[in-house]
Amino acid sequence: MPTERFQFEGEGGYKLAASLDLPCEEPLAFALFAHCFTCGKDALSAKRISTALAAKGIAVLRFDFTGLGSSEGEFANATFSSNVADLVRAADHLRKARKAPAILIGHSLGGAAILAAAKDIPEAQAVVTIAAPSAPGHVTGLFKEQIENIRAQGEVEVSLAGRPFRIKREFLDDIAEHDLMAQIGKLRKALLVMHSPTDDIVGIDNATRIFMSARHPKSFVSLAGADHLLSDRRDTAYVADMIAAWAPRYIQPAAPDEAAERESEPRKVVVQETRNGKLQQFVSVGPHRLLADEPVAAGGDDTGPGPYDYLLAGLGACTSMTMRLYADRKAFPLDRVTVTLAHSKIYAKDCAECETKDGMLDQIERVIKIDGAVDDEQRRKLMEIADKCPVHRTLTSEIRILTREEPR
Repeated sequence: MPTERFQFEGEGGYKLAASLDLPCEEPLAFALFAHCFTCGKDALSAKRISTALAAKGIAVLRFDFTGLGSSEGEFANATFSSNVADLVRAADHLRKARKAPAILIGHSLGGAAILAAAKDIPEAQAVVTIAAPSAPGHVTGLFKEQIENIRAQGEVEVSLAGRPFRIKREFLDDIAEHDLMAQIGKLRKALLVMHSPTDDIVGIDNATRIFMSARHPKSFVSLAGADHLLSDRRDTAYVADMIAAWAPRYIQPAAPDEAAERESEPRKVVVQETRNGKLQQFVSVGPHRLLADEPVAAGGDDTGPGPYDYLLAGLGACTSMTMRLYADRKAFPLDRVTVTLAHSKIYAKDCAECETKDGMLDQIERVIKIDGAVDDEQRRKLMEIADKCPVHRTLTSEIRILTREEPR
């Protein structure tokens, strides 16, 4: 998926580095992502979730908070309040450049910041927290042995995840002022709380407090087995899948005239490398977003069906649809059609009815199960009509494929 990189002005006047991960076609919605404390927009969790959501049609803006990553400013001068203000400014930028975010997503302390910023982003209709603390002050537990020194000296260098960061007294004072529970109770937006019951950085009790404080509609998804930073690629893929499945229920749908305009356009299938893995591909078909990949044994990561899987799925779907339309038109008592397919290579000499006698041939085995009180003659007719589905005819006829390079 394409990624636009740019800067926008943050609350302190600093230039903040941002990335906008975009689908290959018009986005279904825009989202704003807040990364975890001291992480950055290019942390594995932030990048993987954002690109996976883009593959599902949701554009995601992620950026480095002040003093982190490629953003200007000093981390020591940032506070929880300034991070919240920067999220609102990021939404403002997105509103002017593209479209305001309908989805807000925050990981760890970024989740707390998203909850605090939500009231100032009116277009946002869905809020997602991932491993978020129920109180911003929870983060001080990462350097609790230094809190007294920070208060006494005004500023102290602490080690977080093996890296040095300077923390000021102002940070402690600011973070203590935020009553996040009261803000959650006034949220009035759909909320999805995602948390691992084995998170040893931010305990699951934080998710309980957030969930109980929120009004409906609210949902909870357990990230069983995941660590706090979602270091396993499967966990970030699961998070993206859940958000993509949950959020559309609460996002304002496109205006009728916009939807009608999209429906009137001829459908194209667009396939593009995601660069998230060796062979993974993003497939868009009108409003639908899919992934294609190869099994691990074939050099892929098995994150989606393979090319031949999609070919077989097309034939199977066409077969079943054609049989259903015929059965309904003839008033056959057909309950359900199930089509099972497999692709293989065979020696041409082993195919008695094939014209080609040398080399290897592609063979598709199609097994059709017909459920319902259909008699023998109706079954014969249905099996006969299966071979007349459009995709079957295409595959068994002469096919011409025109290939050209798109102009630069």
